[in-house]
Amino acid sequence: MPDESKAGLTGVDRRDTFIKTKTRLVAVPAVPTIQLFTADEATELWEQTEAEMGRIGLPPPFWAFPWAGGQALAAYLTQHPEVVRGRSVLDVASGSGLVAIAAARAGAFRVWANDIDLFAQAAARLNAVANGVGVELLPGDRVGTDDGWDVVLAGDVSYERDMATHLLDWLEALHRRGALVLLGDPGRSYLPRDRLIEIASYEVPVTRALEDADVKRSAVLRFR
Repeated sequence: MPDESKAGLTGVDRRDTFIKTKTRLVAVPAVPTIQLFTADEATELWEQTEAEMGRIGLPPPFWAFPWAGGQALAAYLTQHPEVVRGRSVLDVASGSGLVAIAAARAGAFRVWANDIDLFAQAAARLNAVANGVGVELLPGDRVGTDDGWDVVLAGDVSYERDMATHLLDWLEALHRRGALVLLGDPGRSYLPRDRLIEIASYEVPVTRALEDADVKRSAVLRFR
């Protein structure tokens, strides 16, 4: 386990300091009214994260970049604020908190950002503060739970088979009980297209080092 007492700082303090010193606030390409603490390079940041926390095997720093699916969802909410206005919203696998922030800016009554990664939780909180909105953190694996959310949002959750299987059956169950469930995805390998309907698409600027492209077509989808 990492030594959280280093220099008299708690783990939360160390994560906050790390994020603020290793990234910089940058406007999101698809939603430039939102800024996120963003890294310039993923692999180097990942190595620095493990060195700082004294622990090997930490999750990749997904929280440090605005991914294509999340950008599409954020753009959609910005253009269609009525989707979340006055409603309770859960952003699943929130990462940077981009989608949660977009929902809060669109007038959602209450917004939760959920992620199992402690660095993602810290990044979502810092990014929400930087954008002047209130977002509540919901830590841990929430798959299988249901707190009655009106809207459930999930960006880029279909890039690994196990993760997609873990999440998508639960998300579809929430849809069937009456929640509005929206996915943002640029065509990841394990996206179950036969179970979904595309409702919008965007040409999203992305980081070539992460996506092997400068622009990706990313869709917003709902369950059938």
